[in-house]
Amino acid sequence: MSKIRVLLKNLGPGLLFASMAIGTSHLVLSTKAGAQYGWIMIVPIVLANVLKYPFFEFGIRYTSVTDQSLIQGYLNMGRKYLWIYALVTVVSTFTILAALYVVTAGLLMNLFGITEVGEGIVALCLFIFIGSLLIIGKYRFLENSLKAVISILFVALLITTVMVIHKGVVPGSETYQRPELFNEIGVLFLISLIGWMPTAVEASGWVSLWSMENQKGMKEKPTLKEALQEFNVGYVMTAILAVFFLIIGWMTLYGTGTELSGKAAVFADQVVNLFTTHIGNWAYFLIAVAAFATMFSTCMTAHDAVSRVSLDVLQKLFPKRPVFSHKNSFAVTVILMAVINWIVIAGFGANMGNLVALATFVSFVMAPLIGWMNLKTVMGKDVPVAQRPKKGLRFLTYLGMIFLLVFALYYCWMLIR
Repeated sequence: MSKIRVLLKNLGPGLLFASMAIGTSHLVLSTKAGAQYGWIMIVPIVLANVLKYPFFEFGIRYTSVTDQSLIQGYLNMGRKYLWIYALVTVVSTFTILAALYVVTAGLLMNLFGITEVGEGIVALCLFIFIGSLLIIGKYRFLENSLKAVISILFVALLITTVMVIHKGVVPGSETYQRPELFNEIGVLFLISLIGWMPTAVEASGWVSLWSMENQKGMKEKPTLKEALQEFNVGYVMTAILAVFFLIIGWMTLYGTGTELSGKAAVFADQVVNLFTTHIGNWAYFLIAVAAFATMFSTCMTAHDAVSRVSLDVLQKLFPKRPVFSHKNSFAVTVILMAVINWIVIAGFGANMGNLVALATFVSFVMAPLIGWMNLKTVMGKDVPVAQRPKKGLRFLTYLGMIFLLVFALYYCWMLIR
């Protein structure tokens, strides 16, 4: 029991990671993977979660050992590494929040039957509301508010998945011919799925900053073992939920010929109906609320992370600029992220597919390099030999880098051929 109490006390970065990851990669891409390609897509989902694990673990490890962010670790190796991470961060800044807020706006419109205004206006209202919560409540509010949401979501998805499995696959799926996976369309979808499963590799820096914030409010700093245990709970939960969404998409849509829409409001209605078909129409409102709460918490977490990491990068690249170290700089960054991403939403016509494709491009291509930078950081002189990753974890890291590199090279070849 004492170990459980310690784990609950240390809950923070792993919980936030789970909340942030259970967004587009799970609700959108995992469900779509099961609906279009069936059970076979469990292979890339599991591979992505296993082979990308070390990259995120290193963010927790480095901060726990050195009391510095992983971003500071990049700077310690040389400014060129920080500039590389800054480039990827810029892409995240202009795309990830926009994609998440569009989906969330669609779920909100579906929940309350909003038809008088467009997704862009609803997204703007969400930006204002969530931005205000982050500025006023800061990290502790974010952490505390997500504990109940993630717990309820996990139980609800577990029950729904069991009911879906009990009911069995939809008629016609046994004779259905799945689309070609290794043509241009299939590979592009695989790249989106793997690139965002469980999330983008650059999020290792986000986890590192959350770990630093989590330690600030503690009387006693968690040990490296305790910090990794907490993160592992969130990471495993994230992987399991991805499989749940895959199963739901596979057993309810595979073989039906149903196309999941690229428009957020239509997609939201389709996803909610997936659940109510197997539970009953009486549960429509409850499921709609749960789906919205899931994406709402993801937006909050990602908005905090993108703001936090953008500010940290700017502070380290331009240390002599006092504007980045002002006491209100975090609040200003939160507002700036909202404005930038709302402009992106307006410019893309709130088309979720375009936003996801743009967000995954640079992130996916740069993932092997970011992974290598993370390994180089935790194997550097800042980390004592005894607390560096063991051989098994390093071997898994190299496998992950090769895995991502092969896909990245193949993707680039497809673009230039």
